Amino acid sequence: MGTILEYLGGDHRACDELFASAEAAVAQKNWGSAHDLFDRFQAAMVRHLAMEENVLFPAFEAHTGNSMGPTQIMRMEHQQIRDLIQNMARAVANSNHNSYLGLSETLNMLMQQHNMKEETMLYPMSDQVLGSERDAVIRAMEAIAP
Repeated sequence: MGTILEYLGGDHRACDELFASAEAAVAQKNWGSAHDLFDRFQAAMVRHLAMEENVLFPAFEAHTGNSMGPTQIMRMEHQQIRDLIQNMARAVANSNHNSYLGLSETLNMLMQQHNMKEETMLYPMSDQVLGSERDAVIRAMEAIAP
């Protein structure tokens, strides 16, 4: 079935593509496309964060007995990501070009750092500790509604 790193790493790239498309539309002040693309990006991020928080993190914590380590840090960063996306949603709704682009710059930096930590540490650790349950975890993440 593949690895958690492959599955969620691929989802990172899909979210990044939507993010870049929405940002380009805002930069061009193409608000019709910007609204649609941002909505798609936001929905993809909501799903991605839910896959991690509702499936991966609990499985990882159950196998390691540690809920105060990397998953706690990821949850804190997820909240920062959610807050920025919420502010960006307001900027899109108000067609506020400058606000959106400032927030998107901050979010881009945060997501790059966050994704790097997940892809170089958490996902490989998850692949290792989950072992034979990895496929079931991936199936459970796939089942999360878009």
